[in-house]
Amino acid sequence: MTTDEYVLQRHRMVEDQIEARGIRDGRVLEAMEAVPRHEFVTREARSWAYSDAPVGIGHGQTISQPYIVALMTELLQLQGDECVLDVGTGSGYQAAVLSRLVVEVHSIEVIPELAATARATLLRLGYRNVHVHVGDGSSGWAEAAPYGSIVVAAAAPAVPLPLLEQLDEGGRMVIPVGSSGFQQLEVWTCEGQEYKREVNLPVAFVPLRGEHGWK
Repeated sequence: MTTDEYVLQRHRMVEDQIEARGIRDGRVLEAMEAVPRHEFVTREARSWAYSDAPVGIGHGQTISQPYIVALMTELLQLQGDECVLDVGTGSGYQAAVLSRLVVEVHSIEVIPELAATARATLLRLGYRNVHVHVGDGSSGWAEAAPYGSIVVAAAAPAVPLPLLEQLDEGGRMVIPVGSSGFQQLEVWTCEGQEYKREVNLPVAFVPLRGEHGWK
């Protein structure tokens, strides 16, 4: 497939799968149209890169459905000056989208092989403001905290306290919570010493493994 064909597929993805479902943040729409999603899946899966579904990336992990990536990004309400934590790097796609919207992205992945591949892909494509770390995402990445926003690409049994503690004042976290049988997307906002919780919609994510996730 040619570069122009991928560009056309991205445009249709944004128009038919994302904007048509109510995503209105212009910066998010532009980022989704700009990031070459096909570069973040295996060569064998490239024909499915812009489909309306998650795509496997190996090690039992997936790259999320485009609409879900856009929705979670929009729910962060990014202003452009944030340092963001991306939990569950996977192939690096969510980090690439975020990198176009904020000052700095710290992305953490528990599977070393996925982290290495994502780091190489992001560097090759020129995403210089993304830092990929290997570690337990359920514990966050305290070295760069606090974060203006945190997005989590795996479902926790309950919201991990370390992630809440790494949110800056007024910061927002978007995270799926629940078991394989039932999960819901939640938005948590740091308001002084308290946290406000909102529930968005039912979702299906791989489990968040770690000390503060699923064992």
